[in-house]
Amino acid sequence: MNLAKHLGRGVFNALAELGAVRMAPPRDSLARAHRLAGALGAIARAHDVVARVRGDVPRGTALIVANHVSYLDPIAILPMCPAIPIAKGEVASWPLVGPISSALGVNFVTRADPMARVRALRRVYDLLAAGTSVLNFAEGTTTPGDRVQPFWRGTFGIAQLLDVPVVPLAVRYRDPSLAWCNDATFVPHYLRTCRRDAIDVELTFGDAMLPRTGEAPEAMAGRARLRIAQLLGVVTSKDPSHAAVRTRLSAPRADAVLPPARVA
Repeated sequence: MNLAKHLGRGVFNALAELGAVRMAPPRDSLARAHRLAGALGAIARAHDVVARVRGDVPRGTALIVANHVSYLDPIAILPMCPAIPIAKGEVASWPLVGPISSALGVNFVTRADPMARVRALRRVYDLLAAGTSVLNFAEGTTTPGDRVQPFWRGTFGIAQLLDVPVVPLAVRYRDPSLAWCNDATFVPHYLRTCRRDAIDVELTFGDAMLPRTGEAPEAMAGRARLRIAQLLGVVTSKDPSHAAVRTRLSAPRADAVLPPARVA
């Protein structure tokens, strides 16, 4: 019964939003963020996603940085605080989800492609400069929720350039089996998820962080990662400066994306 109800409602809401966005495209990035929040809110209700919020939800422009556990994360987060998320490039090809995400301005990136990362960072600059918050899963991958992987540093440099606060966000599911990681395939996991009565997720917002004088982007990324680990109560590197930040395929320097492209 739950499977049919959740699946049917989810598809109906996705199709309805796809039709609406094609008929009346949002006028700018902030409008896209609010439309995306409304669409995901409807999809969350269709799947009985119950988000319990702790801490102060950011109301102004911010770079929201969260640990990544599942494809459910943005569905739970964005209705609470409208923002444009950064998503892996494969999502653009998913049925229904891809066309809606593209139409509403989701920032897709292929992290293994340096030029794609440059374009994504340019987009982050434009969004934050235009007053639109950005949601970044800075690990670049999902985990079971029992650890926080090293962060990519690029978006932190953008936030520093624009003097935009970074808000750490810890995501935790009551049932750890909701994690989508370790090469799990989407459809079987989604069908199991649809059979549930409800999906309980806890969102804990930390205090907004501003860069320290002379602080490098990787150091700020390390601080944010350490704070999220503390909010989750998990063990991670005690060195928040460099060891906790991805150095392999390092993100382009923040100033490499300037001058910014214009946001449509």
